[in-house]
Amino acid sequence: MASNILFLPFRHTHGVSMATAIKQYISTKYDQHPDMFTKDLEAIDKLRTEAVNSLDTHISGIKRLTAYAAQLVWIGGKFPIDIGVDFAWYPALGYNTQRPVSQNNLRFELANVLYNLAALYSQLAVSLNRSTSDGLKSACNYFCQAAGVISHLKTEIIPDMRSSPPEDMDTMTLESLQQLLLAQAQECFWSKAVKDGLKDGLIAKLAAKVSDFYDQAAEFGTKSDAISTDWIHHMTAKHHHFAAAAQYRASRECLEKQKFGEEVARLRDSLTCANEALKESRWINKVVLGDLNGLKAKVSEDLKRAEKDNDIIYLMNVPPKSELKTLDRAGMATPRVPQEVSDPVSTLGDGGIFGQPLFARLVPYAVHIAVSIYEERKNRLVNKSIIDELEGLTAKLRDLLQSLNLPGSLQALEKPLGLPPTLLSHAEEIRQQEGLHRLRRTIHETAKLKANDETIYNEGKELLRSEAADDDQARLKYGTERWIRPSSKQAGEKLYSQSTEIAGYLKSANSSDELVKTKLKEHEAVIQVLSGTDRDLEDYVPSSGRAQIPPEEVRQAASELRSVLSEISRIESKRKQKAESLRREAKEDDINSAILAETARLERDHPMQKIEPVQFEFLFEARLERYAPSRKMLLSEETSQQALEQHLRRANQAFLLARKGDSSSTRAREQALQRLETAYLKYKEIVSNLSTGRKFYNDLANIVNRYRDDCKQFAYQRRVEAARWEQDHLANPMAGLAIQQKTLDLQEQKQRESARSEYSAPAPSGEPLTAPTPTRVPPSAVQQPQISVWNPEIGIKFGGPPPPAVNGGGGGGGAGAQRSIKGGQWDAAQGVKFS
Repeated sequence: MASNILFLPFRHTHGVSMATAIKQYISTKYDQHPDMFTKDLEAIDKLRTEAVNSLDTHISGIKRLTAYAAQLVWIGGKFPIDIGVDFAWYPALGYNTQRPVSQNNLRFELANVLYNLAALYSQLAVSLNRSTSDGLKSACNYFCQAAGVISHLKTEIIPDMRSSPPEDMDTMTLESLQQLLLAQAQECFWSKAVKDGLKDGLIAKLAAKVSDFYDQAAEFGTKSDAISTDWIHHMTAKHHHFAAAAQYRASRECLEKQKFGEEVARLRDSLTCANEALKESRWINKVVLGDLNGLKAKVSEDLKRAEKDNDIIYLMNVPPKSELKTLDRAGMATPRVPQEVSDPVSTLGDGGIFGQPLFARLVPYAVHIAVSIYEERKNRLVNKSIIDELEGLTAKLRDLLQSLNLPGSLQALEKPLGLPPTLLSHAEEIRQQEGLHRLRRTIHETAKLKANDETIYNEGKELLRSEAADDDQARLKYGTERWIRPSSKQAGEKLYSQSTEIAGYLKSANSSDELVKTKLKEHEAVIQVLSGTDRDLEDYVPSSGRAQIPPEEVRQAASELRSVLSEISRIESKRKQKAESLRREAKEDDINSAILAETARLERDHPMQKIEPVQFEFLFEARLERYAPSRKMLLSEETSQQALEQHLRRANQAFLLARKGDSSSTRAREQALQRLETAYLKYKEIVSNLSTGRKFYNDLANIVNRYRDDCKQFAYQRRVEAARWEQDHLANPMAGLAIQQKTLDLQEQKQRESARSEYSAPAPSGEPLTAPTPTRVPPSAVQQPQISVWNPEIGIKFGGPPPPAVNGGGGGGGAGAQRSIKGGQWDAAQGVKFS
């Protein structure tokens, strides 16, 4: 049935499985197993099937389309835009509706779904009974919602596609559609005002706004490559039609106000507009044409009556059109974006009309990265900036003690015979820990971990090397002009970068291992003594010549020095406890819950925005502030240690002055004690170094295993891709020529389209005015030269039909001439004749 308003046709698509691509992405990019989301994977495919098949003009389709669109917006924050599904959609407008546009793009899928939602709203509006006030009101509402969806599509979805939109979704096309839908919504409101018998002045304002909307729709339509000429003619005719209707209603208001001259002027302008609209009569349907003719007849009748009355009775001056006041506008149609479209996340979750969001339990990959970033920053702050600095201060104290030959010199004086208790406790500690045997065993185990890491790393490197060699061989075989896919280093840039990074780790670790071995070698002999029996220690430490009571001043100096050493021991113990406390605090500092809460907020406030680690920067900064007191404590420790070092030097200097004249046996004893003290400290240091090294290689094992697995997957995918490329593009030597020929054909087709007049469409029959699909002239109807290869066996043929026979003789028009060209083949026996 023909109608005086238009509706948007649906876009169609092919069935695809989103679940397969999403499952693959989860398994490769997330720490969670895809089987956790089996129901969600089934649900997303079911939602898509229901949405793309909702192509009937029924209100139930709104829920199916908006439910799927809401989930698309939600998962847009969970997955990348190029999830791995090629969504193919057929354009609904333009000249290429039989050729689908395919994009691996979630936003492209969302754009098509929302377009179909706008089309459904427009079709619901057209399907209503607009002969009643309620029908007109509902139709107006549907058209406004359709315009709102198109507006949302234009301003929010298309700019975020990160790719070129389809031809029928460019800015000009969407602007034209939006203005068309608003024009038809305003027209419905105008019709309701007429039906309800409102004042002519208000109806004139409503009609003038209808005319403006149609004018803008036609203007944008002429700048679009997808809006058909039939639609542009329709919009143009409606623009002039409602301009005529507005002036006609304004003339009736003038008659009511006894402005008879202005009434005549407005009726004349109304008739001019109606005649302008009728210029489009060849391209508009019968309903629109009937409305126009009815309006023209009414205007013509009123104009005759008005001119006669004014000429005979009122004799008022008829102003020219330029002096007529421009009619005011009353715009009642505005784009209304449904809440399900403008705020889709509010429709999901507890209390949401579309149920729970899919893949809600899936933690975005960016969250894992953010947690790793925070852990790295926290560990660097705690271990490097605080604990290492604190231990550096303690090491500086120990170096100072060693340079002053302490505590060996004091122990030699305080216990000239036997072994000091401190030395005995140190020796016992080393014995319980198996001393050198433990160190050598740990070094051997660490070397095995290192060798295993290097083996796995080299396996990954070999996979990359082998894949690169295959790629280079194919490039050498086919040439760089035919083998045009990216090189191995370009395609696997991240893997090659990671390989260099791991090599740097191993090189740095090897240097550290050698340093530890050198350190052990230097102190191995003395550590062996500490690992032995007390008798071994007694043999190593010489006794003083005789035990004697030191003078009073020596005792006082020794007491002062012992007090300083005790303070140093207390500080070392305090710092060790502080370091352990910091490590426990850092270990218990779990930021996962805070990041997940922030992720939920971001997904709620910005559903289409992909979660990135940079969005958690402020959270990192606030979280790391809890370690500020420890950093202040470090500054305080530096200040107090400077004073303690000065005190130590003064006490030691006084001690040395007081004990001048000590025997050589005393000096030998203190040197031996000092070597044992230093060896004990180095033993503890080596133990700590080996523990750190073993942890490093255990952590590196996870990295190299993942690296090797990624290399395996990369090499496999590249080989599959190479085989497919070789089969599709290189196995058939004519494939390249076919592709080039197809490209040339498309370019020629586009040139023919651009040369067409935008107003060359034929007048329609009495069919309903839906979204027409313009057709081109079939190639068979256009006489074009046929280019082919000449075959000598068929002779020479001349194109064109044979000339008509000429009655009578003479010239080349006789029967002989006809026989010579019969069949279009030249007979050499006849010679060459010219007409």
